[in-house]
Amino acid sequence: MNIGINARHLIKGKFEGIGWYSFEILNRLVLLMPKHKFFFFYDRKTDFLISGENVFNVILNPPARHPILFRIWFNYVLPRNFKKFKIDLFFSPDGFISLNTQIPQIGVIHDLNFEHYPEDLPKNVLKYYQKYMPLFSQKAEKIITVSNFSKTDIIKNYGISPEKINVIFNGGNDAFKSLTPNQKKVFIEQNNNNRPYFIYVGSLHKRKNIERMLTGFKKFNSLNKMDFIIVGTDMWKNQLNLQGLLKNVRFLGRKSGPELANWVASSSALIYVSYFEGFGLPVLEGMLSGVPVVTSNLTSIPEVGGDSVIYVDPFNEDSITTGMEKAMENNQELIKKALLQAKKFSWDISALKVKDLLLNAKN
Repeated sequence: MNIGINARHLIKGKFEGIGWYSFEILNRLVLLMPKHKFFFFYDRKTDFLISGENVFNVILNPPARHPILFRIWFNYVLPRNFKKFKIDLFFSPDGFISLNTQIPQIGVIHDLNFEHYPEDLPKNVLKYYQKYMPLFSQKAEKIITVSNFSKTDIIKNYGISPEKINVIFNGGNDAFKSLTPNQKKVFIEQNNNNRPYFIYVGSLHKRKNIERMLTGFKKFNSLNKMDFIIVGTDMWKNQLNLQGLLKNVRFLGRKSGPELANWVASSSALIYVSYFEGFGLPVLEGMLSGVPVVTSNLTSIPEVGGDSVIYVDPFNEDSITTGMEKAMENNQELIKKALLQAKKFSWDISALKVKDLLLNAKN
């Protein structure tokens, strides 16, 4: 079988949530399905991060980073290349598919945040999502989503049959693991001037609730004893107003692999109080790292955290402050629970489930 892949998010050095999902799942799929050919369709030049004898990388212009170009790339450029490369099945980790082909397609819809908080997206992007995601959902042979919350949300908003939607959870990267107290001490001395810190990992998107998170930190940190490390970059420009909130706050940009894992595992707690998530991968990464996790009590996040994290109301800054205070208490029992809870989520198991779905979709 020739399987086409939407590889638009596999851009080296620019991974966000969907990029990491694509990398973790696809890296495993090509090994799990050696008799099948994978055609990775990119929309720009980049270093190819996934390779193998059954992997073929194809760059297709124009770069699809604007709603007009989305339509051109998915509905005209892709169908031509489906025919050229005799594609039997198309898999799209970001949920965008072609409305101009009859081959089976499987899309991953991570969440419908734009339906609930339309003000969080630029108007042209919002218009595209609200018009086309329902059409993609109807057109797809099967839909994958990453939590039971998102499955229910898709059913409710788009009237999709529950049988069509498959919940396949995200997994945790093996790089995230606990450090010894001495390893943490040395890391903090070398990388943060011996000052303890909280950490946030994720894009600087409005729904990630950065402003309330830092307001809560400002109240917590009245004696200026701690720092706040932010790992991530803007998703949309000029969305946030952080004036007056940046004392003792450091922005590190993108980090990944062992470097990011060490930053997380050496923190006093991971803080992730997003008010809308389809899964909440940084929550799982904090749990794997053996640090307390302060997170939102809404949407999908309780499916990930179970009873092993500190929940707060993301719309209440005092609640966020209280969560930070709890994170500084003795949380060893909570951390033990978190490590057990985290074992429920595995990229290996997720990739096996995706493989089965791809094979069944063609039958």
